Amino acid sequence: MDARYLAFAGIAALLTITPGADMALVAKNAFTRGRKASFATIVGICSGLVVHATASALGLSVILARSARAFTAVKWAGAIYLFYLGISALWRAFRGVPPVAAATVEESEDNRDSRHAWWTGFAEGLITNLLNPKVVLFYLTFLPQFIAPGDAVLRVSLLLASVHIAMGLVWLTVYSAALRRLNAAISRSGVRRTLEAVTGGLLVAIGVRLAFAKR
Repeated sequence: MDARYLAFAGIAALLTITPGADMALVAKNAFTRGRKASFATIVGICSGLVVHATASALGLSVILARSARAFTAVKWAGAIYLFYLGISALWRAFRGVPPVAAATVEESEDNRDSRHAWWTGFAEGLITNLLNPKVVLFYLTFLPQFIAPGDAVLRVSLLLASVHIAMGLVWLTVYSAALRRLNAAISRSGVRRTLEAVTGGLLVAIGVRLAFAKR
């Protein structure tokens, strides 16, 4: 295997496990909506990465990277959405609305609430990722360093991006499973509400940080 790809895999792995909006969002849904919704969130996040990777490989993301106005618009949209998710979680926690217990996680596929939770989790993961301009800049500035002159740019870009996406899928799935085990071990709804408040606070903090981020 080309040493460039090994170097990319190592750096991508480090970036994948670095805490951020994705991990905070998965944690929130793992504690409040259960197994299916947390996995749907992961699928949404990875779907967003596919969109970013494809746009980057085709050169479409250059517009966002070079336009200060476009970058600012996406940045603020992403920050507001994270802020909304965080405030919603905090409001639920302070109102005393109990998150789902481990016993209620295994719902039938025909359950309307289960389907709604799945699509809500997917949409939150997808939108959060799509509205993160840092992901765009990551693919535009990071991937080209591992593409040699003469390489098929589109093919190699998508190959490297697929490695990063696969890592994200595996890592977030393992992370979500660990959180569900923790959720199953917690019997007091008050503790669950505290965890929801913490994850909500993290989303708000990440949204604020994104709002003041610079290119």
